[in-house]
Amino acid sequence: MNDTKRMDVIGLLGPLRRYARSLTRDEAQAEDLVQDTLVRAYERNGSFRSGGNLRGWLLSILHNTFIDHRRRQMAEARRLEQAASFVDSEAPPEQESRVRLKQVQAAFMSLPDEQRAVLHLVAIEGLAYQEAADALKIPVGTLMSRLGRARAALRGFEAGNDVSRPAQGGRPSLRIVGGPDV
Repeated sequence: MNDTKRMDVIGLLGPLRRYARSLTRDEAQAEDLVQDTLVRAYERNGSFRSGGNLRGWLLSILHNTFIDHRRRQMAEARRLEQAASFVDSEAPPEQESRVRLKQVQAAFMSLPDEQRAVLHLVAIEGLAYQEAADALKIPVGTLMSRLGRARAALRGFEAGNDVSRPAQGGRPSLRIVGGPDV
């Protein structure tokens, strides 16, 4: 058998479509299944034995593709069922979370510009320290210092302290470590 007869996929589209329609019982799904089958056949054309039955090989791929789709659908349905069992039947009121979100946003926005910029780049955008420092054109140590102060201010907000006003005298209060309090 020559290569043109052996690889006459166009001539086999009719049987592939008929078999796909009988499996899926839906015209659109059948077309998708034939498309997926042809893609798989193309990707795995090395597994086709020389002199083998092209029609049987393609129908086998179509059948296996259909089974894979069904298994995937059943697994997804099971996952959704399990997820639904974890969801509470009652949802907490949204008002509290919205108020809380507004409070956190206000605390974030009340941070000094340089602290807010650093915190945004590192915590929200996910930049590495060096990347954020390069973007802001500051040394990494400065970035880490600003980030530490911003995080401390937000922790203070969580503890009930007012973020908008700095500690006495405009400077953060310092703690003496490893020495006597004088």
